Amino acid sequence: MAVRGRIGAPGRGEGMEEARILVRATNWLGDAVMSLPALRALRAAFPRAHLAVLARPWVAELYRRERTIDELIVDQAAPGARDWAGKWRTARELARRGFDCAVLFPNSFDSALLVCLAGIRRRIGYRRDGRGPLLTDPVPVPRRGEIPAHETYYYLELLRRARILDSLPEVETIELDQIAEAGHAGRTRLAALGLDGEVIGVSPGAAFGPAKRWLPERFAEAACLVASKRAAAIALFGSAAEHALCEEIAVRIRGTDHVAVNLAGRTTLGEFIELAAACSVFLTNDSGPMHVASALSVPTVAVFGPTDPWATGPKGRRCRLVREPLDCSPCKLRACPIDHRCMRRISAEAVAQAALELLQ
Repeated sequence: MAVRGRIGAPGRGEGMEEARILVRATNWLGDAVMSLPALRALRAAFPRAHLAVLARPWVAELYRRERTIDELIVDQAAPGARDWAGKWRTARELARRGFDCAVLFPNSFDSALLVCLAGIRRRIGYRRDGRGPLLTDPVPVPRRGEIPAHETYYYLELLRRARILDSLPEVETIELDQIAEAGHAGRTRLAALGLDGEVIGVSPGAAFGPAKRWLPERFAEAACLVASKRAAAIALFGSAAEHALCEEIAVRIRGTDHVAVNLAGRTTLGEFIELAAACSVFLTNDSGPMHVASALSVPTVAVFGPTDPWATGPKGRRCRLVREPLDCSPCKLRACPIDHRCMRRISAEAVAQAALELLQ
């Protein structure tokens, strides 16, 4: 990958080799995983710089084992206009740390306002959400077809257009750092739950909307088919809001005499990363947990319906997508206006077979 090792347009950008650089992380877990290649490209461009990540609490743990960065700062302020006191506290803390440059991966006005309030001298981000005047380097948003479709390249293109990279690298895979350590910790956690053998991870939720969710009864059936072949237990993961969904699936699984543990709402992101790393295989919708499991090199089977697998598919080494090619898919709608055929036509057998093939 070709890097320039400076920040700014010709005639404006002085050397930043030993600068203090702040990266504002994305607000969604899947986006955070997909932005890791850009974070690492920034480190490659400035190997001697102090590189810090500012992240919301719900994504911050993704960066705990990230060797690329020197510092993780958790932004505790509430999003939007609800918590001005919290925003001022965060801005003052950033000002105290004396950052020379901020690179904004989110598109939000809020993220630009924060680094502006902090008095960070160089502020780089896409010119979106009316925030151009708050940025010293407002970068034009790429038009459709100008860059590769996968969202990973959206963040890398920001660095290229800011003249930090000479060209876009090819991203074939994304892996988290310290996978082995995470897996060891996860196996210890699973053993404490009485799960000493193989464990199948299942994440049946999706934050975007109900259209992304495969049928609960199919998740249960697919997990049981794999568990029967592997003599494995099943662990269900999700947010607190998804606890009832996961419990519905767990009840169905227990009714077939398989072991199922519902961990939805019972783990932090850091704990989930460790537990997912210890799973033998992971069954999931297009979601943040899908990207995490994939980036942990866990065999991952992802069910895709209304979303675009070429734009947001997993970038792990051991992944399999299961989808039904239809004229109406990907529609990218939160709720299906017809019969949800893109998901209903995907059988439990197809998902189980994909998982068993990955495990061979």
